[in-house]
Amino acid sequence: MESKKTILCLIVDDEPMAREVIATHLSKIGSIKVMADCSSAMEAFQYISNHKIDLVFLDINMPEISGISFAKSINKDIKIIFTTAYRDYAVEGFELQAVDYLLKPISFERLLKAVNTYFDVYSTPPTEITNSPKEHDFMFVRSERVMIKIDFKSVIYVESYSDYIKIHLEDKTIVTRETISAIEAKLPKDKFIRIHRSYIISISRIKSFTNEQITILDKSLPISRSYKQEVLHTLEKFQ
Repeated sequence: MESKKTILCLIVDDEPMAREVIATHLSKIGSIKVMADCSSAMEAFQYISNHKIDLVFLDINMPEISGISFAKSINKDIKIIFTTAYRDYAVEGFELQAVDYLLKPISFERLLKAVNTYFDVYSTPPTEITNSPKEHDFMFVRSERVMIKIDFKSVIYVESYSDYIKIHLEDKTIVTRETISAIEAKLPKDKFIRIHRSYIISISRIKSFTNEQITILDKSLPISRSYKQEVLHTLEKFQ
């Protein structure tokens, strides 16, 4: 049997946590190897000039040299999956024949779809998803210089602030400087849902909900417009 080719990837984003989220997602997919992550286009240029790369996960809105400019200047054999927080770049991204265009925050399911698109067009299918922390029933987060184990079943909801988040548990609250998107990537999708840029909740902890808010414990949390469709669609499955 012919062995499947390993796809060599590069992650380029000026935000460290954004690079971490993508790398975490990719670690769960067979036939994908992240060779490096770069914080700027210049750093990526230097890496590509000395290493073979098949696929780049490329942020569009970066300082000095944008992702669009970078994509125009590299070897066309290197394929691009654009990542950005801004919808306005989508048309220009696809004009460059990008494999896909991912809008932040990037879920594992959406990234997997983009990777499968790449394999469908340019390579052999990926191997099955490998074991990952998300298949376990716990995660670790750093708080006050200590890595703390958190059981998923004890998480009630996650709350984001400007530069840190609070993970509300049954018996205490853990404060960490991870981003909410990084925590979202660690949580099982069938048990948690993001309802707002600042909130992720445990589905099993919901007491009631409307189209605008969800009550969890005795606290009402807003459902933002950008997450409303996905939230209501998910909750319909339990009705």
